[in-house]
Amino acid sequence: MREVLITKECQEFIDNEDERVSIKFFQLIEVMEEIKTVHSNFVKKLSHTEFYELRIKAGNEIRVIMFSIDSTNFVECTKVVCLNGFRKKSTKDYPKGIPSE
Repeated sequence: MREVLITKECQEFIDNEDERVSIKFFQLIEVMEEIKTVHSNFVKKLSHTEFYELRIKAGNEIRVIMFSIDSTNFVECTKVVCLNGFRKKSTKDYPKGIPSE
């Protein structure tokens, strides 16, 4: 249904996390590839941007994978590009995690 591409930067982020996070990441990637509508606990559009987030919850921390799509909304997209990731500790982390033009 959907093609998911992972950039080198995103792969490096996942490789530097523990195995539990890596397993959850690839499970969510499978879900994104196969299911048209993904629950907002996992995939959410970021306000005032063209980016989305993929949330990976592990323990008390959330890892956020920033991604972009080839459509105006996630349900209709056929391609997802996972750009990079970071550990979210507060809402103040978003400006640091969103790539600037």
